[in-house]
This record gives sequence, structure tokens and C-alpha cells, in this order.
Amino acid sequence: MTDVLAVTEHRRGDVRDVSYEIATAARQLADETGGDVHLAVIGGDVDTVADQVNREGVDAIHTVDEGEEFNHDIYTQAVEQLYAELDPQFLLAPNSVNGMDYVPASAEGLDLPLVTDAVDLEYNGNLTVTREQYGGKVETTIDVAEDNAVVTIRPAEWAQAEGAGDADVQAFDADIDESQIKTAITGYEEVASGDVDISEAEFLVSIGRGIEEEENLQLIEALVEATDATLSSSRPIVDSGWLPKNRQVGQSGKVVTPDVYIAIGISGAVQHVAGMKGAETIIAINTDPNAPIMDIADYAIVDDLFDVVPPLIEEFGGTLPDV
Repeated sequence: MTDVLAVTEHRRGDVRDVSYEIATAARQLADETGGDVHLAVIGGDVDTVADQVNREGVDAIHTVDEGEEFNHDIYTQAVEQLYAELDPQFLLAPNSVNGMDYVPASAEGLDLPLVTDAVDLEYNGNLTVTREQYGGKVETTIDVAEDNAVVTIRPAEWAQAEGAGDADVQAFDADIDESQIKTAITGYEEVASGDVDISEAEFLVSIGRGIEEEENLQLIEALVEATDATLSSSRPIVDSGWLPKNRQVGQSGKVVTPDVYIAIGISGAVQHVAGMKGAETIIAINTDPNAPIMDIADYAIVDDLFDVVPPLIEEFGGTLPDV
């Protein structure tokens, strides 16, 4: 039996969704290796975070009560010491800004191979990691020859672990060398992100080139209002200046996981799909039945959006704009 250790992530008191996703990834991998899932919670209100990530499939949670927020030097030391203590076969961490800050250093310190940005993991005697390259156009697999490895996982690729767990929560007394802490957080400065955070929306209506002209935004906005949704878009709409950057879905925009995602006039380029394929229900409206978006849509309407959207607005009690 070989265990999997996964590091959770939190920021300013909020547990990031990738913490629940990494628990799922770790459970799937541990089922294949025949081991247990161990989660690490480092810094902040460790007891509260541990309670939140205590989901089904998690066998043990190890808390390291050091620091209030993320710190490269604390995380690097804590992860290396926890790995040495538990001796798992694999170490998983988020492929996030924080993760890619400390994980390479930890992999180097542990003298382990590192594979980043995984979208799938398989174990059949050795670890196989699936990654995407060239903007998602190509999938590649990497066979890790070594018995042990460090892997960062891409957010929104695994379902979030659900259900209350009964994992054993244990405090881990990391021996943090204060002389090696070279950085410190002195404060936070909020960066303007626009009027809404689409990554938190439960219902998104997203538009692409198919709306043809900026004035046709009025029609889509009427649907958004009628359905109490949030408006988002593919990159061409933002590049045209019709919507601000914070509304963009995709690899160069936001990764979203709403309950419902309506894609209107969006062809489904790989860069866009990478940002929304985690939606629970995807509805596509497009005149092209062979558009890539149709391959991932749960419901597809092959028709002109200008013939489909007005009846939808009326069906939901909205008012058609004077376009």
C-alpha cells in the first residue's frame, strides 16, 4: 500500500475550490495504488480549514499551524518535513500561483521528479500523467519512471469531493527554521477586477463571435436579466472591446464552473473550452452542428441565435429590446 499526500490551498480565510478537487484526484490515485489519502493544511486557521476539507475519501488531515497566510519558505519546509514523516509515494499540489511558487523548490529539496499542470492521473505499476500542450490542442502522456513523484494538478479538472468525512485530524509540529524565512506579507492591495467575478457565478450566459455586432449585446443582456444570469464571453468579444477583461472565459481569462453555462454563438475553441468544461450543464446555441462546442454540450440548439434568444426572453418573462 502506498499513500498519497495532497496539499490544500486557502487564501485569506477562504478555502479554494482546488482543495476539494485535489482531494478527489488524490482519492482516485490512492484507489489505484491501494493507499490512503493524506491532506496537508498549512497556515491560517488550520482547524477551520481542516474541518472544511474533511470530505469523503480523505483518510487523514495534517495541520501545520505556522503563519497566517501563504509563505514560500514556510510551505517549502513544512511540505518537505511532512513528506519525510509520512513517506507517501506521491505528492500532489495545486497548479496555482501559490503552488507553482513553492512546489518546484519542495520537489528539488526532496530530490523527486516534478510534473506540472496535470489534467489526468493513472497508476498501473507506474504513474502516467496527462497534460495539455499548444493551447490545449494536443494531449500528451508522461510515464514517470521513478517510484515517487510530485505532481501539480490543474484546477477545475476533477470534481469536488463531497460529503462529510471522518478523517483523523492530527497536528504536525513542523520544525520551521526562522532564519530561512526570507519573505513576509506586509499587506494586501486589491486589484480592480471589474463589476463581477464570473468564477463565482452559478448561471452564466456567454457570447462569442456569433452575435456579429456590438449593438446585439442588448438582446443577450435582456436574456441575462430575464434569467437572472451573469454575462460572460469568449476572447474575441473582449478583444473587440465590447466587454471588459473580467468577463472573459478561457485559458487567458477565468476558469468557471457554474451550474448552467449557455454558450451563444461560440464555436468552442480549445482555449475557451478549457475555461468552462467544468460547468455542470452546458447548453450551446450555434448554427453549425459541427462546431466543437457541440461535442461537450449537454443540450445543443442548431439554429440562428437571433431566432432562438427572443422566444427564450419571452418565455422567462423578459422584455425584448428595441434593436
